[in-house]
Amino acid sequence: MAIAKAERLMNLALCLLGTRRPLSKRELRDSIEAYVEAFGPGNGATGSDDSFNRMFERDKDDLRELGLVIETVENLDGETGYLARRDSNRLPPITLDAEEAAALGLAAKVWQQARLAGAASGALQKLRAAGLPEDVDPYGSHGALEPRIPVHEAAFEPLMLACRDRRPVAFDYRKATAAHPEQRHVEPWALECWRGHWYLAGWDRDRGAERVFRLSRITGKVRSRGGRYTAPVPDVVTVRETVASWAGEVADRSARIRLRAGAGYPLRAKATSVRELGDGWDELEIPYGHGLDAWLVEFGPDVVVLEPAELRADVVDRLRAVAKG
Repeated sequence: MAIAKAERLMNLALCLLGTRRPLSKRELRDSIEAYVEAFGPGNGATGSDDSFNRMFERDKDDLRELGLVIETVENLDGETGYLARRDSNRLPPITLDAEEAAALGLAAKVWQQARLAGAASGALQKLRAAGLPEDVDPYGSHGALEPRIPVHEAAFEPLMLACRDRRPVAFDYRKATAAHPEQRHVEPWALECWRGHWYLAGWDRDRGAERVFRLSRITGKVRSRGGRYTAPVPDVVTVRETVASWAGEVADRSARIRLRAGAGYPLRAKATSVRELGDGWDELEIPYGHGLDAWLVEFGPDVVVLEPAELRADVVDRLRAVAKG
């Protein structure tokens, strides 16, 4: 069975690499002997079509996991086709010095506790074959601290793959100030982790502008969409600056809040001044930028915004949205 699957994957990869135009599922089904033997020609019964579709999607995901870049293209008739361009699947010789190899090994170790553990291990095997020094042990003990990146959102993996493959997506998103989610159509650029939360930066097609989405507010499944990107993808530094700005890292003003004594230690760490008010409350002055209202809401009744008025109004709106469910 393993040999048969490997042969099927190899034939599928050769078809995708050898074509000059996108091939539809029907064309691939009729071109690969293993599909024809298992399910018959492309005009078979509905049951066989469903079984073929499931196998084809698994095979396509397996090839992408192995590193093959497969493009999804929609023609004028709305039919989806697939191809793997040779220039997108050709890498230059890889040479790594000791520091670069150690950095990659550490990155792989970070993901060992996340859903990408298998992908990280596979990537290390490929790097070994490409010249990663054998004396670099990314899983060895290098200290008392073990780096980890928490990934709990179901949307993370499909969005990561969409960013990698440059595939537009659609998902339902509930803003912090809204009671119900709304559908968003996005060209994903990159995922960034900030203060323990994951954010997606990308181009919002409905609004015609760049936007940042917190993954924990995505509801339901992330759905892939055909077609190419309509907006240029900025470099990774610009994307990180965008996420930092939207998530509240960039602050150009100050805000005054009341904070319950013994609570809100992350806020205290950011505070520029702290004054005891008595009766179990302190007054803090903290940097104020985009996203501070969302952060303050997380502390619930332990925080009261004194000024500015617009920040207080934003926090109240968010709390009302939470109360509405």
